[in-house]
Amino acid sequence: MPTQELNTAIYDRLESSGHKGEIVSVRHVNDLRERLRGQYQKGLLDEKFHTEWLQHFDYGVSKEVADTGSLIIVATPQPQVRIGFNVNGIPHTFIVPATYSHGTDKPVERLLEDVLQPEGYQVIRAVLPMKLLAVRSGLARYGTNNITYVEGMGSFHRLTAFVSDLPCTQDHWGELKTLKRCDECTLCQKACPTDAIGTDRFLLHAERCLTYFNEGKEDFPRWLDPYWHNCLVGCLYCQKVCPIDREFKDRIAEGATFSQAETAAILEGVPKEALPPEAVQKLEALDLTEYLEVLGRNLRVLMDKVA
Repeated sequence: MPTQELNTAIYDRLESSGHKGEIVSVRHVNDLRERLRGQYQKGLLDEKFHTEWLQHFDYGVSKEVADTGSLIIVATPQPQVRIGFNVNGIPHTFIVPATYSHGTDKPVERLLEDVLQPEGYQVIRAVLPMKLLAVRSGLARYGTNNITYVEGMGSFHRLTAFVSDLPCTQDHWGELKTLKRCDECTLCQKACPTDAIGTDRFLLHAERCLTYFNEGKEDFPRWLDPYWHNCLVGCLYCQKVCPIDREFKDRIAEGATFSQAETAAILEGVPKEALPPEAVQKLEALDLTEYLEVLGRNLRVLMDKVA
């Protein structure tokens, strides 16, 4: 099948399965790296945040695809997930925002493989700055909150990227674009309790974001009011007030419910190997095992808030 027809087949399969995607040249991996490096060198990125959160990207590309291959970036709509806990016989539920579930990643990878492998091409999962790639490819636009917005999904989606040896025949790489509606709206700035969405610049002050703190393992700083926490991990303040997200913000999927014993173990910070097997299965299904070390702390803060 000619390359252009393969591109069309990819777009069609993604669209018919509820996804959206774009294809750009793999050469832009270096553009992504240089963009973040430039922000760091200009002092726009907090040193600690840069070291802890921006060093895991893999910009390496094999020689076989370095000159002619493609980057495929895919957006998949995702709801928030409501998770249940039981404390002293009293049920409580708390939210995990969209993007935390990895459950859609493998189906997207299989979809791309179904199209490309019969034609002799491969796809490999990429670990790259997803939001930056999505905006530069034209798949998404930035909001003032620095979150990406995709048509028909708002900001409630998950991004997944792949490297392929499929030749890139139509490179859709473009300039960074923001939502026009943000030009006259300050709702997310006003809603952010930590002032992470500043008025001094467009780039988020990520080192002040609630998500940065409740995903991290360190104690919360004294200036951070515990009452501000609103999710088991992550934060939804800026998305909940966004007019563009109005039709998406109430889409919530029901997740697992943890028994009283399981909840107590999580609150006590019991390590994974000592948790009841059923609790581990639930955490793995929710893709929250990587946050297990902080879940007890976060849950205690939320419980204090509703007490």
